[in-house]
Amino acid sequence: MKTCDEWKPFLVMIAIAFALTIVNILLKKVLEEGMNHLVFITYRLSISSIFLAPMSYFWERNGRPKLTFRICCYLFFSAIVGASITQYFFLMGIQYTSATYACAFVNMVPVITFIMALPFRLETINIKCNSGKAKILGTFVCIGGALLLTFYKGKPLFNNYSHYEYEAPASPATKSTEKWTIGVITLILGTLFISSWYILQSNIVKRYPCQYSSTAIMNFFGAIQSAILGFSIDKKLSMWVIKGKIQIITILYSGIVGSGLCFVGMSWCVKKRGPVFAAAFSPIVQILSAMIDIPILHEQLYLGSVIGSVLVMIGLYILLWGKSKDMQNVEEMKEQEPHQIQHITVSCDSRSH
Repeated sequence: MKTCDEWKPFLVMIAIAFALTIVNILLKKVLEEGMNHLVFITYRLSISSIFLAPMSYFWERNGRPKLTFRICCYLFFSAIVGASITQYFFLMGIQYTSATYACAFVNMVPVITFIMALPFRLETINIKCNSGKAKILGTFVCIGGALLLTFYKGKPLFNNYSHYEYEAPASPATKSTEKWTIGVITLILGTLFISSWYILQSNIVKRYPCQYSSTAIMNFFGAIQSAILGFSIDKKLSMWVIKGKIQIITILYSGIVGSGLCFVGMSWCVKKRGPVFAAAFSPIVQILSAMIDIPILHEQLYLGSVIGSVLVMIGLYILLWGKSKDMQNVEEMKEQEPHQIQHITVSCDSRSH
């Protein structure tokens, strides 16, 4: 039973990665049809909030702590850095640069989250311990894989898909320098924001440990924020009209699953394993998207994508192994007698004593 509980956060994050992969594929389709970014975000977060509200009321009403003004402020800023503005920044960055270029920033989220967690003491590194060395090594391997996955093309692996071109990162020569600069800035801000969300979420789950309620409130704030931003940028009411079944399906699925259940699951994983653990699965979404694009959308697969994906997976495994090792040592220390704890903490591997 204990082993099963240890694997639950890992299985949850894998399921979330699959769900978000489908969201990305559907999102790509509706954006190609010309749907406004902020309109999509507003509808998505509204659906999520409506879906989670009754669940949070009935399932968490007995154990829900008081919703203070301080908690509301946390959730309001959580909506900015995790739901509304962050999504808008990434979508704008993709529009002004390229999807491939934006993936480089998404893949850096685990590393940035790890670095940001250190000063808040949400993560610790002891280079004398095997777990500390593993976390450092896993982080750098993930960085190398993410960069290779994005910037190295390599040879095509399938001749029958040769008519599909690989989308290399655009350059200022193909897009205006001004738009390119704006795109890079928004991608940097979006990456910092989403990494900050993981850090902020680790504080929220301690003060308000109700994942359904906190996610519903956060998405409610996010819907208001994105709606205000949308009306301030473009006051045309026609852009808020939903056109076609694919847009309806995308909004419903993205709201209920993407911004609803997935955010609840990520909050729960942050509570159980910390912000870096949840953020470490960000590159998996890109890998799964490529796996679906090849057989269904008949897109080409390149050597660089394969090598980069393998490195990301290896780095993720090493990083998670290091975190698992830390948790095992902490649990073993708790099980020891108080007079033995001082002796155990001298060594990194308590099992050697």
